[in-house]
Amino acid sequence: MRIARLAMVLALAALAGGAAMADGGGAPAARNVPRGSDLERAITAIEGGSYQRAIGLLETHTRRNPTDADGWNWLGFARRKSGALDAAFIAYRRALELDPKHRGAHEYLGEAYLQAGDLASAEKHLAILDQLCWLPCEQYSDLKAAIASYRSSPH
Repeated sequence: MRIARLAMVLALAALAGGAAMADGGGAPAARNVPRGSDLERAITAIEGGSYQRAIGLLETHTRRNPTDADGWNWLGFARRKSGALDAAFIAYRRALELDPKHRGAHEYLGEAYLQAGDLASAEKHLAILDQLCWLPCEQYSDLKAAIASYRSSPH
């Protein structure tokens, strides 16, 4: 009976951890987001394409929760999508300082490097994801596809 319960808990955890955003995975997946929080409101803003609004909410969130790697990753995402690439790099690096194995931050930092024209750095983050994902994971697949697209397009 104990083994069956453990299997059920692991299956539920896998489903919860793999949930994608409503926008088809274009934004980092949310984990344990408190209802009504700045973080929840920022995610809603990101889903609606309101990146500047999300940035303000996420800057407040990360000031209040400076050790939340997910918050920093969301902030990097919103900054990158708004065109503030240098500020996005700062947020992604902070996320990775807090959680060096944060797959979302590695993926999105790799994509930011592609935006900056730095293929070699993007490939380094792909290699890290290859080590972190013992099974194929969405972050590895997405960054690999972004790199392939970058290579096939004129710069």
